[in-house]
Amino acid sequence: MTHTLTGLMVTTAAVIFAAGAVIIGGPIAAQATQLPANEYETFTLSATGATYLSPTKLTEVTGASITINDIIKPESNSSYPSLDIWRLTEITEDTTREQQVAEPESRILVFDHSTAELINCCDGNINGNGLILQSGIAGYAFPVGTAKQAYDVFDTVTDAPEPVTYTGTDSVGGIPVYAFTENLTAAKAGTSALSPIRPELYSVQRSYWVDPETGLVLKMSEDVDLYLAGNGPATTLLKASLSMPAAIVARLTRQDAGHRNRIALAATLRLACLGLACALALIAGWLLIPWSALRRRRGPRAPLPPSGPLPPSFRLTPAEGFSRRGQLLRGGRFPPGEQ
Repeated sequence: MTHTLTGLMVTTAAVIFAAGAVIIGGPIAAQATQLPANEYETFTLSATGATYLSPTKLTEVTGASITINDIIKPESNSSYPSLDIWRLTEITEDTTREQQVAEPESRILVFDHSTAELINCCDGNINGNGLILQSGIAGYAFPVGTAKQAYDVFDTVTDAPEPVTYTGTDSVGGIPVYAFTENLTAAKAGTSALSPIRPELYSVQRSYWVDPETGLVLKMSEDVDLYLAGNGPATTLLKASLSMPAAIVARLTRQDAGHRNRIALAATLRLACLGLACALALIAGWLLIPWSALRRRRGPRAPLPPSGPLPPSFRLTPAEGFSRRGQLLRGGRFPPGEQ
């Protein structure tokens, strides 16, 4: 009974450690996109020699230095723990002339922090328009365990998911990354308030450098050309070769390295839990299986004789005792009635 109870207790401990090995570490990588609520994160792209249409003078500005800041404010989200809700404001500025290139744009994006898939809920919208269905992956993050494959990333210029192809491996700040590229040529981007009858077209080559382990984007660049087509020469709205400043890349890399360290620690704990579970399972097997098999071979245990003085037939003279002891040692038996 003692061995059985101990074996069951050890088995329970082995199951607990095995479950811990399965559970531990799984959410760690998925939490990489979970920014602290009410703290701001900024993705910055900058360019020199850019061309754009001045929104105030309606004249073309050339040779400009511009900066696009995507300011992300995470929303507190206790109702849907598997989702991230980001409130994003995009500001495009001419840093030389200290003026805005375009009106600020706003967006609320909701996505699963494990798959990075956009989900239409929780007041998700683009510039206040909740009828625009956001689908594909977020773009600021890729799935945890990013694969060498094509993905659809939502593009806010076309208001649709656009294909992003895998182009190879690289390294950013010593971290191995996968590179992906979006290529669009003269894609329809709706109409502009400047000319409702002239179509707005959009060409872009946008590149992402993604840590496949965490799914975080460590670097971005894009060559963008947004213009009004129609009869006569095109009117440039924005044309620039944008890249992410080195300071922003270094900050994103440091943040990602912290997530990778936590994932590595979780992997170590998983291995320790698995090792303990295996060791405890072996101990439990030693406690339960051999003893139960031994009991089956022996059969049921005979009852103990009653306590008290021996019956007269067991009271022997010394000579009889030696004789019968020798008989028992030789495998003999007592005569009937004398046991």
